[in-house]
Amino acid sequence: QVQLAESGGGLVHTGGSLRLSCAASGKVDSLDAMGWYRQTPGKQRELVALITRAGREHYADSVKGRFIISRDNARSTVFLQLNALEPGDTAVYLCCGRRNFQPDYWGQGTQVTVSS
Repeated sequence: QVQLAESGGGLVHTGGSLRLSCAASGKVDSLDAMGWYRQTPGKQRELVALITRAGREHYADSVKGRFIISRDNARSTVFLQLNALEPGDTAVYLCCGRRNFQPDYWGQGTQVTVSS
């Protein structure tokens, strides 16, 4: 089992920045990637960014050039830097631990709200 604990999030104005953190514990070595999804009411959960054990990064087109995913292997922590935030980025952001190319583990979610 893997446990994911998120922190960060909050309320910012358009153009502002936030940094999300996700600390993994447990059988972290079983994960082949960690990432962030986001969800808004009535919409499907959307992959925002992902970073593999090999360090490959993947971003949704809607956040490319604005969000940056990084990791600290020593602390089994993944970060998501959110820049140039827009009201459309408002969502619950969920940390995800991927195993065997499937999103297997989830954090509790953290709210990001961008005001216009």
